[in-house]
Amino acid sequence: MMRFIVGVFIVLHSLVHLLYFSQSQRLFELRPEMVWPDGSWAFSRLFGDETTRLLASISCVLAAIGFVAGGIGILFVQVWWRPVVVGAAAFSSIVFVLFWDGKMQKLDAQGGVGILINIAILAIVLILQWSDFEF
Repeated sequence: MMRFIVGVFIVLHSLVHLLYFSQSQRLFELRPEMVWPDGSWAFSRLFGDETTRLLASISCVLAAIGFVAGGIGILFVQVWWRPVVVGAAAFSSIVFVLFWDGKMQKLDAQGGVGILINIAILAIVLILQWSDFEF
């Protein structure tokens, strides 16, 4: 049962990345006046906001694919799930840090909660050696 809950949680975490993909493509607004990833401290000045949105979109889809693959690996008891989930969580965190606008306001609208979830996933998998547990 625990394997099912964890696997589904990881897959659901990927869906949030697809919401951010939709936000970056301006398919809809997650929140009124939310402009993520416009103003990214790492990319907006260098590439402009339109290219930054494209990079954010591609990055969010890649992170989502990683989480879906990792969640499926957990659900089907595959030995490769651990590095996939660790890689997806680390990549996702880096994405949200790079596309952050550099301001401490509205961190939740810029992936701040996702980063906390990713840190929890990384801590559980790497520090607690979660893969050694019997699902």
